[in-house]
Amino acid sequence: MRINWVQREPFCKNQALTNITVLPNCCHLCHGNVFEDRIEVPHMKQTTKELRSFFSSQSFSDGLRITISVLLPALIGSFMGNIHMGMLFSLGALCVSLADTPGAIINRTNTMMFCLAFVLATALVTEWARTNLLIMGVLVVVLSFFFSLFLVYGLRGASVGNAALLVMVLSMDQEPLPQGFGAQALFIFCGGLWYGFISLLDYRIAPFRPAQRSLGECIRELADYLRIKANFYDSKHQLEDNFNKLMARQIVVSEKQDAVREVLFKTRQIVKDPSQQGRRLLLAFTDVVDLFEEITATYLDYNYLRREFGHTRILDQIADLARNMAAELDAMGVAIQSNQKFVPRLNPDQAIIQLKADVDALATDKGDVLILKKLLVNIRRMLQRLQDLRLYFESGEPREHKQVLPYDRFVAHQSLDPRLLLDNLNLQSAVFRHSLRVAIAALVGFAVSKFIAQGHHSYWILMTIIFMLKPSFSLTRQRNIERIAGTLAGGVIGIVLLLLIPNKQVLFGLLVLFMLGTYSFMRTRYLLSVIFMTPFILILFSFLGIGFMALLQERVIDTLVGCIIALLAGYILLPNWESEQLSNFLRDMLKANSNYLFRLAEMLSGKTVSITDYKLARKEVYVSSANLSAAFQRMLSEPRRKQVDRSAVQQFVVLNHILFSNTATLASGLIHQPPRPYPAELNRNIRKIINTLCTALAQMNCPCKTEALEALGTTSGDVQTALSRDETLMKEQLEFMYRLSEDIVKAAKKGK
Repeated sequence: MRINWVQREPFCKNQALTNITVLPNCCHLCHGNVFEDRIEVPHMKQTTKELRSFFSSQSFSDGLRITISVLLPALIGSFMGNIHMGMLFSLGALCVSLADTPGAIINRTNTMMFCLAFVLATALVTEWARTNLLIMGVLVVVLSFFFSLFLVYGLRGASVGNAALLVMVLSMDQEPLPQGFGAQALFIFCGGLWYGFISLLDYRIAPFRPAQRSLGECIRELADYLRIKANFYDSKHQLEDNFNKLMARQIVVSEKQDAVREVLFKTRQIVKDPSQQGRRLLLAFTDVVDLFEEITATYLDYNYLRREFGHTRILDQIADLARNMAAELDAMGVAIQSNQKFVPRLNPDQAIIQLKADVDALATDKGDVLILKKLLVNIRRMLQRLQDLRLYFESGEPREHKQVLPYDRFVAHQSLDPRLLLDNLNLQSAVFRHSLRVAIAALVGFAVSKFIAQGHHSYWILMTIIFMLKPSFSLTRQRNIERIAGTLAGGVIGIVLLLLIPNKQVLFGLLVLFMLGTYSFMRTRYLLSVIFMTPFILILFSFLGIGFMALLQERVIDTLVGCIIALLAGYILLPNWESEQLSNFLRDMLKANSNYLFRLAEMLSGKTVSITDYKLARKEVYVSSANLSAAFQRMLSEPRRKQVDRSAVQQFVVLNHILFSNTATLASGLIHQPPRPYPAELNRNIRKIINTLCTALAQMNCPCKTEALEALGTTSGDVQTALSRDETLMKEQLEFMYRLSEDIVKAAKKGK
């Protein structure tokens, strides 16, 4: 369905336009080339910047740490004439590295400890059961089901389960060691301890680097978000296509912000007893989130803008300024991520002065340019946020917190209660159904590898199934496509290199590079990780004297067999379709929007709203929007007959984005003003909007704050006064938002 982008003009925040001031002694700057001379980065410098960003990223840091931890034990074992023992150490290091996902150091440490315990137990029981094919088959089913259930404890729990299953698969065909029973498990355990030591040592040497990397990556994603936003003012870009790109980027921005919260707000060294560096990071992240709100709040009637002002140069100037701000933001992100100095290139004062002069000049020719003046106010606030963010790079004491927030309320806390497992032992649980799928598919893969496959590495079938079968079919399908494509591409690269390069030293250097690439992209770009992984495996086995042509053929066949079994299991065995979960995301989006509007209603009633409650409501609406958009995109990759009304869901996503953008426009202005009751007409309008959303929530059996909402009208007294000019604009904006809420309810009914 094509979304109707022609909407009434969303009016700006309750702010006087006189907030934009021009100093007389600065008027000579109005004739600068701030718009004609867009900040362009030469291709060579852009490439250098991207390389610097990659080599200072968290993914590369993780990849380097894993490569060193996995490679060194194998090399030492080889030099000592006991390559088998070294490989077992390396296996232990690799398994624990899977559980060492980015986050607060306390969470990482606890996860690695749990991982070590389960890896040791799994290695012992596998070593005992592998001599009997029947017992081993039963163990494969039991462990596959049990460790897949760890998904109830979030991604960290799932990573621990994956690590334990990897040990099971890679040790089930191992020959017994001469040291006797338990020696293999002990070597694997020691390898895990070795990795844990390296990981903790890395943190102790540079405790703030994970937070800097995470914050820098978040800022860079926000810069991309702003670039896409700039394209709305460029008639060369289709509005609907650009909105889809904006929603896809919002998902990434939301994920990056959550990652920063996880690192910053759960690190005691930063929150409880912050140093100068810790305070800078906290303040910078606060500015980043506030800037994201300002960018989101600039949602206007872009069709109207293009129709009324497309023949002038003003929209191109606005787009160029937004792109310049994005370039400045991107450069700051790289500087923070790489822990280097930042050199500003954008002059905010000159930019806003020239833009205001051009808008004022346009007013004498076209008359009504109110929408441009309101946009000007918002741009000025964005430039101020950029200025605040620059203070991160200032020497000396960082500026004081405006208000100390209870940061622990902004992060999710995962329960480790064992009862979570018991509560999910039913067919209504998506995790339980997923665990059953993995167990059954693993049994099929085990049988195929033992009775049909002819190669010496048929455990690859079982490994492929376990790691490719995801909780939803859409993710399973995507991951399988990437696995097959990456294996084929990487296989070609590996064969060419092995045929053309006979030198063992050069091949070893390439092996290290491919290892580094495999582990660097393992969590971020799986396709690239598999492309690197295949030549790494081919070169590694060539050093062990195994023919690489036959090995590649076996790996491709085993990969195809494993992927086919995983896909069939995801499609046939108690499948989990996104359309079945979509109503939950629709409900969460309505709840978040109504809660955000409720905070705005409190402000209009004259009640004091704490900055914490306001920012929590704002976070909730952004996270819910990103989750809904991600679920919608996953649904689109599923079979058409398994989808709900995709046009209605898309319209729901668009309308909700417009609604909370307008809410942000109003709320971000009111939250910083002294509280006072606003006229009755405004209070009635905001209550009508919330009640409309609550009607939809009631149809989904979800409670709403209707009593608290009605109480606001009683406490405020619904002041009856004549509306000022700004209040009249606010009234018209609220009426527009009410019509939006009615359309949202209609779209929600179709999309359920």
